[in-house]
Amino acid sequence: MKRQAELGSQFIHPSGKPSLASVLLAVICAVTANVVQAQQLSFKLATVTGDAFELQPGDATATAVCFLGTECPMARGYASQLNQLQATFAPEGVRVIGVMSNRQDSAAEIARFIDELGIDFPIVHDAGNQVADRYGAQRTPEVFLLDAELKLRYHGRIDDQLAPGVARANATREDLRMAIEELLAGKPVSIPATTALGCIIGRGPRSPSADKQDNGTDSREITYSKQVARVLQQHCIECHRSGEIGPFAMDDYDEVVGWAETMLETVEQGRMPPWHADPQFGSFANERSMPEEDKQILRDWIAGGLAQGLAADLPPEPTWIEGWNLPRPPDLVVEMRARPFTVAKEGVIEYQYFVADPGLEKDTWVTAAQVIPGARSVVHHAIVFVRPPDGAEFSGIGWLTAYVPGQRVHELPPGRARKIPAGSRFVFQMHYTPNGVEQDDVTKVGLLFGSQEQVTHEVFTTLAIDQEFEIPPGEACYTVRAHTDRLPAGGELLAITPHMHVRGKSFRLTNAHNPAETILNVPNYDFNWQHTYQLVQPIPLDAFERGLEFEAVFDNSSSNPFNPDPTQTVTWGDQTWEEMAVAFFEVARPRGAAESTKRTTAPNTTELALLLEQKAAKIEAYIQRVFAELDANNDGQIKKTEADIVVRHMHFDLWDLNGDNVASREEVQQVAARLYQ
Repeated sequence: MKRQAELGSQFIHPSGKPSLASVLLAVICAVTANVVQAQQLSFKLATVTGDAFELQPGDATATAVCFLGTECPMARGYASQLNQLQATFAPEGVRVIGVMSNRQDSAAEIARFIDELGIDFPIVHDAGNQVADRYGAQRTPEVFLLDAELKLRYHGRIDDQLAPGVARANATREDLRMAIEELLAGKPVSIPATTALGCIIGRGPRSPSADKQDNGTDSREITYSKQVARVLQQHCIECHRSGEIGPFAMDDYDEVVGWAETMLETVEQGRMPPWHADPQFGSFANERSMPEEDKQILRDWIAGGLAQGLAADLPPEPTWIEGWNLPRPPDLVVEMRARPFTVAKEGVIEYQYFVADPGLEKDTWVTAAQVIPGARSVVHHAIVFVRPPDGAEFSGIGWLTAYVPGQRVHELPPGRARKIPAGSRFVFQMHYTPNGVEQDDVTKVGLLFGSQEQVTHEVFTTLAIDQEFEIPPGEACYTVRAHTDRLPAGGELLAITPHMHVRGKSFRLTNAHNPAETILNVPNYDFNWQHTYQLVQPIPLDAFERGLEFEAVFDNSSSNPFNPDPTQTVTWGDQTWEEMAVAFFEVARPRGAAESTKRTTAPNTTELALLLEQKAAKIEAYIQRVFAELDANNDGQIKKTEADIVVRHMHFDLWDLNGDNVASREEVQQVAARLYQ
């Protein structure tokens, strides 16, 4: 979900609850605004189109003054709701007014915001923050509902559908709508103040504090040019630059100043830079955590008045491959298809699958790959699989590469590469999440090739998976375990990718032979930032005598702010409101070596009986699941035409052992027996 990914880059405590400071701020603002006289809440500003707008007593039955920002994901996410409120209540004399107070929002950007999101209500430009200061507004979006005499009746959020990292299917409480309805009915507003969540309004430089910091440094000595730009280049600009996933850029002083306090808030709360591995376990080459000394530079700079400094002190600009994060331009670019796929502006879009021919006439070795979405704001994730031709030698699950928010591109270690057999096709699995604006997407993948003569180890992806769980309603701590012992002898573990959905709470990977040996611990799993954890030093797979085991914990309770419905029993499924329990392992084995299952201890008679019983149960559950999902007419056999496109193109041949385009129960049973051998 890209919409969630954008919201995930915003501003809430990792627990999902507002910080104490933000709660106190909301209370203070509400109390202060209630004693402000009506004439102090009136204002006169020009709209972006040049028309004069004046707010004064008696002009409307009620007015919702909403502070917005052009790049704030939550402000953008609420545009359609504000349009709907305007349309619903305009006949009763209610109006919605948008106020743009960010220092970094230009008139041209505001005009583009209005056009892109189809804004139907007036938007005024509050240059210099005068209206925001008068109202005590701190966030975008933040709404002030005034009655006919401009007395404040409600202040806070629009509703609870969106929060940083959260995009519920529907709001559980429509605060602004309810406040308007109560006001029109002549009733007191039942909840007159809530906490507004979102981006901090950018007010720009201010007088320096001249405070000495703990290290004895005068905060005014810290400048953007000398210190801050370097910190941002190190930790932020990879994503926060033009054309990348970050909702705003951090490579220009005028832009950064407006976002400074928001940036510091996300850093202080541990949400940026995004990284979720417990530092006690493992060492990872792509770690994103920001050291304390860099955090202190941001604190000192803001306390010192956001000084710009001298241009001569700026660090050299980093070099980027245009449009790519690969170490060099790709050797081959493959689009999912020639014509765009149109993503509707709203609703649920089932997974889409596109098959592309990369035109590979010989076996090819890939050392790096990157997926580039055509419409980033609506592509939640994209996975590219390899579908080799019949009879080709191929290992693993066919995974080539993927795009998910927060994923870093990495080149495989020297001598390591993925093999793509000649004649293979690419299957693009696309998950789209509408964001209120219809968009066209053509996603593509770029590949870097390696020399076959230099490849010593073949890299492929295997997994541990459990698809048979049922998470009870309201369960706050439900554990799912799965393991794999089918690891290549003499191979090595390169990287780990945990995967759950919005109820995912934590993840731990251990040595199945020695559960006390933790390889990766993710104590606060975040669906918005699905990392591949790349080991600094590969781990020999022979060290795992009984394979790898993971423990995934889910929170299906109402205390989980990401939970779409805590009253539901949750089972396996592709969509965000369903769940998955998977760990992907990027492994390498010496070229020419065969896969093997390594067990060093034989089970006793009792253990063997239990294992056989468990195996029979798993085989039967597998058969039942396959037929429940694919046998559309319930005739006890699965025709190839009954399967969806991805099953037809990638998996059906696994069950159709005799090649007659029909999978019988006996054939599926044989596959299951091999799977659970």
